[in-house]
Amino acid sequence: MGLLALFRRKPHERTGFELYGKAVAAARDPWFFGPLAVPDTLDGRFDLVGLHVALLIRRLRQDPDPRGAAVAQAVFDAMFADMDINLREMGVSDLAVGKRVRRMWEAFHGRCLAYETALDAGDQAALATALDRNVWRAEAAAAASPAAAQALARHVVAAAEALAALRFAALLRGEAPFPATPAAPDASHAA
Repeated sequence: MGLLALFRRKPHERTGFELYGKAVAAARDPWFFGPLAVPDTLDGRFDLVGLHVALLIRRLRQDPDPRGAAVAQAVFDAMFADMDINLREMGVSDLAVGKRVRRMWEAFHGRCLAYETALDAGDQAALATALDRNVWRAEAAAAASPAAAQALARHVVAAAEALAALRFAALLRGEAPFPATPAAPDASHAA
């Protein structure tokens, strides 16, 4: 390997970061932290980002285009490069970053499998159960209301369907329009 190879970008690196940015933006929607009461913590945010990234990776891996798996890997790489940077910015020591990132990867992988299994089976109840167990895990004593987990499951199914309908060329351009979240109830109509 020549010295110049160290400075070359990976073929889909830019696309991976653009798609990852779309997942992060979707995960920051106030609906998750307000009406659904997802904990607005590092863990809660990680779970929502991971959920949206998992949906992107699933979509990319299922595409018949042979570049789908490489773009999915680029999205994954972008996510964990960002996690590494964020941990360092939060003051986690260099020696501990690797261990923390590995634990995050293991958590992400387990969640991806649970969500993908439920989505592939068309089992929205299993998806809601997996979401309840993972997204609200820090709130073990007061887990999400079944309605919140079911609402998130419906949103995840809608997002998976929207991504499935998206052409691969749009994904290669870094486009990943996640569906809008439901609007919070108007306070003026509250009883």
